[in-house]
Amino acid sequence: MKHLHLKRVDHSYKVGAHCGNLQPNVYDDCILFDDGMPIGMFISDVNMYNPTLTKLLSYADAEFRSPRVPKSLMERKQPMGKTDDGKNKYLVVKQYSTILGSIPKKPHMKRNYHSRSSVHLHPSANLFIRAMLGVSELAYELVKEYAPTVYEQHMRAIAKVDKRWTFGKHCTSSISNYNIAAAYHQDNANIRGSVNCILTKRANSNGGNLHVPDYDAVFDQKDNSLLVYPAWRNLHGVTPINETKKGGYRNSFVFYTLKGFMEDVQHGSAEKD
Repeated sequence: MKHLHLKRVDHSYKVGAHCGNLQPNVYDDCILFDDGMPIGMFISDVNMYNPTLTKLLSYADAEFRSPRVPKSLMERKQPMGKTDDGKNKYLVVKQYSTILGSIPKKPHMKRNYHSRSSVHLHPSANLFIRAMLGVSELAYELVKEYAPTVYEQHMRAIAKVDKRWTFGKHCTSSISNYNIAAAYHQDNANIRGSVNCILTKRANSNGGNLHVPDYDAVFDQKDNSLLVYPAWRNLHGVTPINETKKGGYRNSFVFYTLKGFMEDVQHGSAEKD
């Protein structure tokens, strides 16, 4: 696999700003390097490496879009100009997400204990959960095979987490996003040294590509692509998602490791769900 040496650039992007319609400039399978060190990996089509992963990902995608999996719902209004009488016109895009695995305590919300996602309490979601565990396992195995230094660093990071709060072997949590183009942010809650595995399913849509301004890198997150990235490291956001045909969508399946669970190893302070 080729090596892509990312180069730092100056930029003016800020947390909370929305991405523009930037075009991808990273297309090919590659190991990502920063300052001579491997930090991640990009695969444009995982089917070329592991067809079983592709099948599991497609199954997880179908289950996620079904009524069997509970979701948090919201709507995004996309400006579409003006009507004939001068009123603002919008395209309303439905968005939803589902979290699996562990959720850290949030004292500011008066929840002083760790918990597991309530989705695990729904029997109808069991097949989705099992598929996502399989996707996570096979995705990180690709990291182990093609970017072993990145994998080893990630495993050292997750070793700091109490095993009661892991989701599978490689992360604490997962979020699945339907049609969500995230504004610029940095995942400061993730453990330093860990990497996110971000898999994409899409149909009849364009856009929805991750932009990392520090390197002016826009990853071409096509259907069945895998981006392995240390989301704690840089500001990043997702370009707008656009239907090219009615019913088009872009889903991301993200696996990540939260540092909020490290204290359980250090202090033995985990509380039961």
